[in-house]
Amino acid sequence: MPTSTALTGRSVRAVAARTADLVNALAAPDTDPARVEEVLRAHGEDDPVTGRDLAALREAAARIRRVLEAGTTAAAAARVNALLAAAHPPRLTDHGGASHWHVHTDSRDDAPLAEWFAASAGLMLALLLTDRQRPPGGVCGTEGCGRVFIDTGSGSARRFCSKRCATRSRVRAHRARA
Repeated sequence: MPTSTALTGRSVRAVAARTADLVNALAAPDTDPARVEEVLRAHGEDDPVTGRDLAALREAAARIRRVLEAGTTAAAAARVNALLAAAHPPRLTDHGGASHWHVHTDSRDDAPLAEWFAASAGLMLALLLTDRQRPPGGVCGTEGCGRVFIDTGSGSARRFCSKRCATRSRVRAHRARA
């Protein structure tokens, strides 16, 4: 269905950003199809989202969130493997000449949106985990935030979804000590 997937000439970092944004948007109980379309458009996708798509996308987002909630690399790997088990063998596509050659792990170019989302996220999370040998992301460490993030940086593992949340947490800790 989408015209681009996990590695469509886009970086793993771009797919990670799209995945985190979708998982966070789908976590809100009042998210409607228009909001999901807005997130997809912000990441270069232009597919329409129906109410039926929304239900399947929420389920896929919950499975992806479980990967990011894993406390250990082994637990994250087991959960990524569960995502990949539902995916299809890797294949190359250029969408009939409409894009660059890239890898898909969904069943076909016009696969359901949730299948594409879970498959592309599973591939990206597997690549990050194997590259860094640690969980590929997490849930923000700021009290009350709850947003997920995917760690694409080098160096120490991230603990916060944004610089803003990291600053809030440091300020809160500083005030608690004072």
